[in-house]
Amino acid sequence: MLSMRARVAVLAGAVVVLGAGAFAYVRSAADRPAADPAQFETVSLTPGPRLLTITDRHLAVVPADNPGGARTVSAVECVRAYAAAGTGICLRQSTPWAYRVVVLDADLHDRRSIDIPGLPNRARVSASGRMVSWTTFVGGDSYTSAGFSTRTGILDTTSGTYVSTLEDFAITREGRPYRAVDVNFWGVTFAADDTTFYATMSTAGHRYLVRGNWPARTVETLRDNVECPSLSPDGTRIAFKQAIGGDPLKGWRLSVLTLSTGTVVETAERESVDDQAAWLDNATLAYTLRRGDGQPDIWTAPADGTGESRLLVPGAESPSPL
Repeated sequence: MLSMRARVAVLAGAVVVLGAGAFAYVRSAADRPAADPAQFETVSLTPGPRLLTITDRHLAVVPADNPGGARTVSAVECVRAYAAAGTGICLRQSTPWAYRVVVLDADLHDRRSIDIPGLPNRARVSASGRMVSWTTFVGGDSYTSAGFSTRTGILDTTSGTYVSTLEDFAITREGRPYRAVDVNFWGVTFAADDTTFYATMSTAGHRYLVRGNWPARTVETLRDNVECPSLSPDGTRIAFKQAIGGDPLKGWRLSVLTLSTGTVVETAERESVDDQAAWLDNATLAYTLRRGDGQPDIWTAPADGTGESRLLVPGAESPSPL
């Protein structure tokens, strides 16, 4: 597993691994056989006690009180997805080697489509359904040691305003203005005000948690060694993957940061979690782990470090509580 991750080391002499399992999964999607249309059913993103997932590249929902039970699978194909307040984001293949961001309404109809470079990696929707974000792997940036970097975009679905990369935002690093050619962003998560967001910024061998201001087009660093943040529903904590010993090649520990105190606790999950976790509620996380053959399962663990991790939805990924 680690040897796969080593393929996507990025950024100016630092070995930063970002979702090699997802990278391989997306690359193999074009080779998978088409599903039988007769198996598809109607799926809705309207709020309710259900969990949205991706099952064999198709959006699917399972009941929140029995997530391991029968699931309803739609005909809508995505390689990454998320939803909130009746708005969905779907990162979808448009050709065997090209992808697009598609904003979905509650009935899974396309509302807007944007072509994106590279291979899909992360997707998020704000709690109100207004803001959506995505991250892709891209190649060709001359500063990368392995030929890959990232692009992260944000779209305001109400105004229609979007940016294709956060790299143009004004950066404050450790209290000072900062610019560098090797800056990359990934893993956006939105606050309830639809103005504030958090993300990972990588530069000069560091992976910072940053807080951004969407209207002002600014970001500021808050803490080092934080990747793929996910803000809790109450806005007080951030779940994230923390490189073990500060070295991504050793894997990641799923952890939770309390913003007011800076306290970090590691969850009960002992496997390396290469995902942007989702909050099922203010106490519980869901995330994807891959088996040895690359197939995904959704697991869950308490956010306070107690208890045990357990399998939640077998054969699925991209969990999103509706």
